[in-house]
Amino acid sequence: MITPAFELSQDPDFLTIAINIPYAKVSEFDVYFEGKDFKFYAKPYFLRLTLPGRIVEDGREKASYNVDKGIFTVRLPKETPGQYFDGLDMLTALLAQKKSRSAKPLVEEITDTGTSAELAEEEEEEFDWEIEQTPCHETAESTLHLQCCYGFGNLKSGVFQRLQDELSDVIDVKDPDLTPADGRRQKRLETEATKFDPDHYLADFFEDVVIQQVLKYKPWWVDAYAEKMASEGRSHQEHVSQTTFVSLSQEEREQLRKFTNKSYLLDKRTRHQVYFSLIDILLAYCYEICITEGDKNVESSWNIRKLSATLCWLESFTNIPEVLVSFGRRVLCYPLYRHFRLVTRAFSDTVMILQLGKSAVLKCLLDIHKIFRENDPAYILNDLYVTDYCIWIQKTKSKKLAALAESLQKANLTKAHLGFELEELESAALLVQEEESELKAVSAVSKQQLPSSELETSDSEESSSTSSSETESSDSDEQESSTSEDGKINSLQGTLQEERTAPLTDCNGLGRDTDTLTLDVSNEKSKASLQSTSVPGKLIEELGKKMQTAIRLSEQPEELATASYTVLQGKGANYAVEPQRLLEDPSGKEHFLEVSPKKNLLLFVGSTNEDED
Repeated sequence: MITPAFELSQDPDFLTIAINIPYAKVSEFDVYFEGKDFKFYAKPYFLRLTLPGRIVEDGREKASYNVDKGIFTVRLPKETPGQYFDGLDMLTALLAQKKSRSAKPLVEEITDTGTSAELAEEEEEEFDWEIEQTPCHETAESTLHLQCCYGFGNLKSGVFQRLQDELSDVIDVKDPDLTPADGRRQKRLETEATKFDPDHYLADFFEDVVIQQVLKYKPWWVDAYAEKMASEGRSHQEHVSQTTFVSLSQEEREQLRKFTNKSYLLDKRTRHQVYFSLIDILLAYCYEICITEGDKNVESSWNIRKLSATLCWLESFTNIPEVLVSFGRRVLCYPLYRHFRLVTRAFSDTVMILQLGKSAVLKCLLDIHKIFRENDPAYILNDLYVTDYCIWIQKTKSKKLAALAESLQKANLTKAHLGFELEELESAALLVQEEESELKAVSAVSKQQLPSSELETSDSEESSSTSSSETESSDSDEQESSTSEDGKINSLQGTLQEERTAPLTDCNGLGRDTDTLTLDVSNEKSKASLQSTSVPGKLIEELGKKMQTAIRLSEQPEELATASYTVLQGKGANYAVEPQRLLEDPSGKEHFLEVSPKKNLLLFVGSTNEDED
């Protein structure tokens, strides 16, 4: 038989059941309902429901079938008009079998009356004598403590002995089957203290642009909660349907039908632990939805199980403050965004979800179940926790969740509770920031004073430019004087050129043919090296060929400086020299220039007061 997809809805007087039975043979179907029982059969579909309220057959019931959509709809009247049926969206709970109830006490005294004996005989069960027997083995007391329990309601143990390969990818505790709850908590606290990074926390504390952005995101439960508050303000009805504010998708309803209904025998202490672990899981889920802005990614599975100590360390909490402190510490140690405001945001979101009722809680658990189901190693957590929570929450009373939300709302969580000295870190960082701002202020003031110093610098530049201009003027004066001296030399050169046509004789009266004329000054102190300028022209070349004598020129008589002209003639080389500049000593002596030899030029050196023979 196939369990069809179905959906329940209600109004004050009727309960409506819509059953999706495509390709069914509707000509042959059976419908049975009485009290809280409802049964439907149309080959190959079969549906049996245990309703949360009583229905009655009084002639007002109606049924219809939509051939195009394949939906069979039956409308049943309520036994008590106006009664509110709670939990119509808890499909797994509706599929549960009816429990046998009896007012008979579990222990009673059997009388000798025949009636009691007959009843006892009727209710006595036949004993199976062929039951399998196993030998009894005494278990040492030490081995009892080795089997550590975990999972939903601490009902599971020995699971990770068979799943050693997936162990490190799912949880942080190394040997969960050999580590008791106290040992797991101690190791968890030590690991969190090691993982906490002050630099990462302070970076998110001061540079919180992205965090402020994600805090603006509003998930679906924010609007649902606002709608519920507005509805409660307008209406004072005793019962308000939760399905008005929270609805399950078709995929979520399909997943509910796949769950196998279970019953959980939990004592009072274990029930409290289950509620506290539920808060822990919802806190991690709310954080993930906030930072991803509802767009889940491949890291969503890691974030949820890492932030929840229940899922990551198989933790069992005993009160709400322990849950909040554990979640706050893990938010500041593991994820990408580590800010205390993200902790408080997840805290307020969890309160909203619990106040919306078990429909909202179930929707969140189904989303977590889907995230873990699509992640290869995380599916183990579905088997340990999430699937059982999805089944158990459907049978939980809404009053319990409302009381839990009220207790959570009254809880207080501060940075000092987390144990990381966050306030001291922030104070020290703020002091450093103030010092840096003061240094920036000082540098800004110095930059403001910079223009006045630039004025002084410009004044000094102007004075230097003035001095440079004066230097240039003096250089120009010197240049003019040198130009005048050059004029004198040129005049002297002209005079000498006039005399070049006359034959030159040395002191012995001998004539010599020479192409080169050099000056040897006996007094090396009076030597002056002057640049020469060549005098081109055929006249100079002709004169150079005819000059065959050396002229001896001397300085002032008081210095007794003598100079000799030596006419040198070499093969294939003729030199001509020309006086360029006349130097003046401070003592008033004048020296003729020493000119550099150049090809085909004449070199003349003379004194203003030339000694005549």
